[in-house]
Order: sequence, then structure tokens, then C-alpha cells
Amino acid sequence: MKQTVNQTVIELVQGDITTQDVEAIVNAANSSLLGGGGVDGAIHRVGGVEILKECKTLNGCQTGDAKITTGGKLKAGHVIHTVGPVYRDGMSGEPDLLASCYQISLEVAVENSIATVAFPSVSTGVYGYPYDDAAEIALSTVKAFVEQNTAILLVRFVLFNEPIYQAFENAMKKVMI
Repeated sequence: MKQTVNQTVIELVQGDITTQDVEAIVNAANSSLLGGGGVDGAIHRVGGVEILKECKTLNGCQTGDAKITTGGKLKAGHVIHTVGPVYRDGMSGEPDLLASCYQISLEVAVENSIATVAFPSVSTGVYGYPYDDAAEIALSTVKAFVEQNTAILLVRFVLFNEPIYQAFENAMKKVMI
């Protein structure tokens, strides 16, 4: 599914983020930036030791923030690492922190002259964010950003399985009016 907002194509695909042919992929990292499970573990495994070496120099990352490294052996030249919130009840600042992950990741991309970015669904794995809420926050934040900024030409959401893809597809129909 695709939608164009301003000059940016926003698309949804189901697949493996480590195989994406974009300038940067976003990593749903933990605050240490030293690897973990899920998307984070896959990116570190496929990208190789170059990513970990650079992450060790960054002194971690706060929830809601983002930092950039090389893409190592990935097709993508860069990895933007962002730390999503652990979901508690949806009333402990999680929506703002999750929106910040997408906002700051896009800001980092623009600062580094990156025009094509692939995102996973941040915080919906072991951090437990409900799919529908996370999808709506992700798409709303990206839409608002690209309405104001034409430097990003492609934002691709690479969604791991059918339930998360479906949540994003439903959210896209609501958000992209």
C-alpha cells in the first residue's frame, strides 16, 4: 500500500528490514545500542561488527531519541537507531515518546542528507505497544513531518508479519485522509 504526501511516498510492505535497498534503515534499539533481540538483533547480525563498533562510541541513547551509524554490510548505508518506549498503560508518556522516535529519526535523516528511509514498527515487539495505537502514531507523525519537509522522498514501513501490516494498513486509511 502506498500514499503520496507532499513529495514523499509513504509505503507499507511486509518483509525483512535488513534487506531494504534504501539509504537508511531505522533500528528499534534498546538504550545501550549494543544489540538485542527482534529487529535490533537482526540488524546487528546482518550488518556486522562495524555497526556495533560505532554504537560503542555513542554512549547509548535515551528513549524517544535517535542516533546514526554506518550500515556496515547492509544494503542501506546507514542505520538510525531509535529507542521506543516500553508500553505500560498508554498514559505514562508512551505516545509522545513513540512519536518522538519517528520525528527525531526523520530529523537525523535530513541532517545527514538521507532521502529514503525504512522503519520497522517501533515498540510493538517485546516492548508491548498495541499494534493499532503504534501504527496510528507512526503514520500521523511521519505524515506531519513530510507535510513540512520535502527532503525525504520515501518512507517505507517494513512490517514483520500480517497482523502488524494489517494494523498499519488500517491506520493508513484513517490517517492519510
